Amino acid sequence: VLIIFVLSCTGLIDFSLPLHFTGSDFQNEVWGILSAIPYGQTTTYGEIAKQLAQRREVPRMSAQAVGGAVGKNEISIIVPCHRVVGTNGTLTGYAGRIRRKIALLKLEGAWKENYYVPKKSTAP
Repeated sequence: VLIIFVLSCTGLIDFSLPLHFTGSDFQNEVWGILSAIPYGQTTTYGEIAKQLAQRREVPRMSAQAVGGAVGKNEISIIVPCHRVVGTNGTLTGYAGRIRRKIALLKLEGAWKENYYVPKKSTAP
């Protein structure tokens, strides 16, 4: 959180680092999509699943499988998994703790009033 705060305060919000993902092909593909989510924007697990289905030329992909790959992201402050939310605005499954996900979304100006933590959450 501190890294993102410092970067946003200095105006450096768009940067790239050389990354070498060490997951499965599916995880690497998901993490590549995560890396492309612009600062201050969000997407959904379902939208990522749709992108993957189009790339792989299959009818559909599982949003739950995407969530599993997102959850395996070990460099979440650099590969921004906090920018992924549920289709209906649910905030789930953030390894950095849900309060940090909320803080990061607010810091980036990506927070929307319809976002919420469900009563039965997968988020720690």
